[in-house]
Amino acid sequence: MSQSLLFQGAKVLGTESADILVRDGLIAEVGSGLSATGARVIDADGLVALPGLVDLHTHLREPGYEASETVLSGTRAAAAGGFTAVFAMPNTSPVADSAGVVEQELALGEAAGYATVQPIGAVTVGQKGERLAELGAMAGSRANVRVFSDDGFCVWDPLIMRRALEYVKAFDGVIAQHAQDPRLTEGAQLNEGAVSAELGLAGWPAVAEESIIARDILLAEHVGSRLHVCHLSTAGSVELIRWAKKRGVAVTAEVTPHHLLLTDELARGYDARFKVNPPLRTQEDVLAVREGLADGTIDIVATDHAPHPSEAKACEWQAAANGMVGLESALRVVHQAMVQTGALDWTDVARVMSSAPARIGSLAGHGTPIAIGQPAEFTLYDAAAQGVFAEADLHGQSTNSPYLGRELPGRVLWTVHRGYVTLEDGVLAELGA
Repeated sequence: MSQSLLFQGAKVLGTESADILVRDGLIAEVGSGLSATGARVIDADGLVALPGLVDLHTHLREPGYEASETVLSGTRAAAAGGFTAVFAMPNTSPVADSAGVVEQELALGEAAGYATVQPIGAVTVGQKGERLAELGAMAGSRANVRVFSDDGFCVWDPLIMRRALEYVKAFDGVIAQHAQDPRLTEGAQLNEGAVSAELGLAGWPAVAEESIIARDILLAEHVGSRLHVCHLSTAGSVELIRWAKKRGVAVTAEVTPHHLLLTDELARGYDARFKVNPPLRTQEDVLAVREGLADGTIDIVATDHAPHPSEAKACEWQAAANGMVGLESALRVVHQAMVQTGALDWTDVARVMSSAPARIGSLAGHGTPIAIGQPAEFTLYDAAAQGVFAEADLHGQSTNSPYLGRELPGRVLWTVHRGYVTLEDGVLAELGA
């Protein structure tokens, strides 16, 4: 049984001030002037109260790549960023392509305690793109998998993609596609454009993403199944999703915080912190994906949190690994790119970073409003704060953040998961001590 907590003066979704009483893991009361005998009282005056953030795209690396991240360190990073649930991508070792592996990931998350860990199953065995993985067994396992992805690799074979879409219809699953034509991106290092040409780096053309999205939209429409597009990054991709939704295709899409803010101009210094897949694009693409998120074409923000040990990034650009850590910085970047520009308000942020990802991933108990009777899964954010993002803000095992040294607004001060405080005034709790 969790401790009773009374948060006083929080601004629910950034609007009216209210007190929030948590008891037995649930939100017991929301209102003004609340009191509760024996409850711990916490001053939340002026803090923005948001439902616990949900990340549909996190790389926790365990099992197999614990030098980069573990489930424990990754969920600590999640709590520090205001996330109460993360979906763990399957590119582990062994690959999460069977009931046994996804159940192991689920158990690791339960033991860690900082956030709910919902495994994502691989679409193909070993993520090799040759034959379907045990989709039904993973769906029927204790992990209750509903999202399947070969992220890191594209499900390139159209027949396998069609069969996967057909298979998951039986249990309302969704295929989350890493849209990248491998033939069009062989040796690619950076967005194909003026910067890649000037730097002499092999280009990653927008059409390599857009052509796969177009194909998969048509396949999803033909099959009548759910498709989710991972880390959409180009203006053309936004238009394809917009077109598909007008046709009534069951397609959803995500954009990362870094594609909302950063551009390929940052590669001019050959700093591998800015090397990512899909690559940072142009300012025109950044503006297009912002517009797509604002008008609902893009459904959610997902971090694509991708930790790497320092040696994988502290090397020449061509040899460096793709990926950025993003759990601790995501809300602050969305604040800067979307809220401060007036494109989204805090109600919208709750939708794109909490309720919509939970809905797409069929994750019960998350993405729920801050209301009486709902699970106590929420975060309190100081929107008035301002500061330079530093290594001290990172709580995972890797430090490959593109925001180090960058001024960002806001600060996550409290995260409540299952009725327990996991982040207290910006300091992570010692769970299980």
